[in-house]
Amino acid sequence: MVETKTRRRAPGMSPEERRAMIIAAAVPLVAEYGAAVTTSRIARAAGIGEATIFRVFADKDELLGACVAEAVRPDHVVREIGSISIDEPLAQRLVDAADALAAHLERMGAVVGSLHASGQLRGQRGADRERPAADDRAESMRQVRDAIAELFEPERGTLRLPPEKLAAMFLGLLFVRPRAEEPAPVETAEIVEVFLHGAIEEAK
Repeated sequence: MVETKTRRRAPGMSPEERRAMIIAAAVPLVAEYGAAVTTSRIARAAGIGEATIFRVFADKDELLGACVAEAVRPDHVVREIGSISIDEPLAQRLVDAADALAAHLERMGAVVGSLHASGQLRGQRGADRERPAADDRAESMRQVRDAIAELFEPERGTLRLPPEKLAAMFLGLLFVRPRAEEPAPVETAEIVEVFLHGAIEEAK
């Protein structure tokens, strides 16, 4: 991994902006190293002095907790899904949405899994404070579902079910898809094809 060594000078940067910058630099490092990542390594990646981290975060635990919160936030994936062009065919829209969601889940799993593997997530003050509650997870899923429902809107007049219900069903399919390493991996385009047209091919 290449880490920048250039110090950033941002005298006008607010504490919130500095916090966001540090978290952005830290998330991929936490995904790679887990709780073993050092604040000095994070500081180098962010291009700041190590002391700057502790002007924003009380301790390393709080920073790790903030990384967990950032990884599970739906904002990024909802924004990506919302940027999908409705000029694309519906099948392509759904493939793009599924790929965006898969990338989000992979990023989230890498961060949380790495912290679990290093034995630091459970009981960690920062992570416990930042870990989303059940209500937050439900809200995150609602935002993702609503974003996907919007992809069905141009075809609303030809749909068998409302976009919201189709979006929920589509998400259900994505969450139970076979793992890539299983004997018969399922491609995203195949899931979309069966979802839109069924499992039985129409006789010609």
